[in-house]
Amino acid sequence: MLRIELIVDTRAALGEGPLWDVQEQMLYWIDSYGPAVHRCDMNGRNRCSWPLPEAVGSMALRRNGGALLSLKSGFHALDFATGDVTRIVDPDPGKPRVRMNDGKVDRRGRFVAGYMDTEDRDPLCGLFSLAPDHTLQKLDEAIICSNGPCWSPDGGTFYFADTTRKVIYAYDYDCATGRVANRRVFASFDGLRGYPDGATVDADGFLWSVEFDSGRLIRFAPDGAIDRIIGLPVNSTTSICFGGRDLDIAFVTSMARPIGGVAPKEREAGGVFAVYGLGVRGLREPRFAG
Repeated sequence: MLRIELIVDTRAALGEGPLWDVQEQMLYWIDSYGPAVHRCDMNGRNRCSWPLPEAVGSMALRRNGGALLSLKSGFHALDFATGDVTRIVDPDPGKPRVRMNDGKVDRRGRFVAGYMDTEDRDPLCGLFSLAPDHTLQKLDEAIICSNGPCWSPDGGTFYFADTTRKVIYAYDYDCATGRVANRRVFASFDGLRGYPDGATVDADGFLWSVEFDSGRLIRFAPDGAIDRIIGLPVNSTTSICFGGRDLDIAFVTSMARPIGGVAPKEREAGGVFAVYGLGVRGLREPRFAG
């Protein structure tokens, strides 16, 4: 039976990037404008947090401990023991109107993250891959708002959303080199109520996209057809991951900050939700290999 629970009742300005760690059996997520990294167990208990020096778009756990962050000014490392944040590289310097946004790790341990225009209107942004040896590779450009990077179960297809354009793209992905090719439209949100935001792929190869400004989860089949739509308690939903002992719980973040001067009307906005009973399982998220 489908059941939705608010497991963390926090008014996060911009809750984002939920990440379930199979090794620790813990849920991580970020508040982009907190800015901070947060962690809790599958029931929302045993919380701890790490404050950050600037806006954060996404995070990945590292194989050797700690986290990799996409902050406003580029890729950084976070030491959980000390809270220290150390800069690695700024992939696209000299653009004051952009900041790094959503990112995830591919099957070979690279971290892929893109930028967003903070005024949400011009194609100023690039999509970058950081290899374990900290080599940078630019994958795409002329993006307005990067969101929802994820891969098919075999790693051969890369999905990526430009939220402002209301489209999810699919690319051919070369796991050996990390290069992309053959970009095409996977799904358009023009006929839907909201915008594509965070996303993940389940074990059956279906893509789950969080529809921002609508409060829905949309499951797309591998051919881009809509398979299911699940309504959520708040419209300001932002991102999703699968977690829990069997990777069968969908954890969904949301935001409480106003958009266009209008604050979300729901009291639970900014909280973290758990969706039970979907009847599907997710995939284990890789750790950054560097």
